[in-house]
Amino acid sequence: MKHTLPDELQLYYELHGNPEAAQAIVFLNGLSQSTAAWAGLVHALGKKYKLVLVDLLFQGQSDAAPEHRSFEGHAADLADLLQALELPETLVAGISYGGAVAQRFLVNYPDLAQAGALLSTFPYKDAYFEAIGYSWEAALKNGGYPLMLDVMLPTVLGRSYFLNPIITIENLKNSKVTQSPSTENILKLTQATKESGNYLTELSKVQVPVLVVQGEEDPLCTVEMGKAMHQALPNAELEIVPSVGHTLNLECIPALIKLLDNFAEKVKQVV
Repeated sequence: MKHTLPDELQLYYELHGNPEAAQAIVFLNGLSQSTAAWAGLVHALGKKYKLVLVDLLFQGQSDAAPEHRSFEGHAADLADLLQALELPETLVAGISYGGAVAQRFLVNYPDLAQAGALLSTFPYKDAYFEAIGYSWEAALKNGGYPLMLDVMLPTVLGRSYFLNPIITIENLKNSKVTQSPSTENILKLTQATKESGNYLTELSKVQVPVLVVQGEEDPLCTVEMGKAMHQALPNAELEIVPSVGHTLNLECIPALIKLLDNFAEKVKQVV
């Protein structure tokens, strides 16, 4: 489905799950992901919840804007979509890049979400995070997305995944290359990350319950970043998933389903 934004650009989204559900979960992708990244969660969570999968601008089947979007700009796009959809009680869940967007959404649009889930994401950037980002961009500019993927995978999958992969690394690379955004679109997306600053003070404004989930083996969005978000947020839970890296919606699908379901149930009882 396509939603027309105020600037006439088209935002792609999918509706899944139980249309009569009392709760909705909205999923925001990581940097080079599309709505397909959530396929492993849709069947199980769709039994109880209305699910909304969203491609941010420059991702998947959404349009590419003439200029890059800040994280705040992406959050405004999401707000425009959710206002049109008129969802029931809503939990906004974002992973990595999508988690950075979700942080801004929870701060800037408090009336549109009753809960949040910040998955493998970052409230600030440290020197190691910056170095990883530089290596991705250099690989992208010199060898396109296939080279970027070669450089990226050891930083977004845990060591445990490489030793016991759910999908072989070769098959994963092949599937990602066919689904990847263009070089230009990835560079537009990464501009938002480059421009972002420390967001911890802003997170202290979020009053709704928030689940923070980090992978124990994530070198990019570290456990320390998760602890910092947990401390900054007034009403948060922190879960560290053992033997898992950055890509929670691939590496630990059953655990992630359970965490989101349990958290949504708690939120329902409180609300």
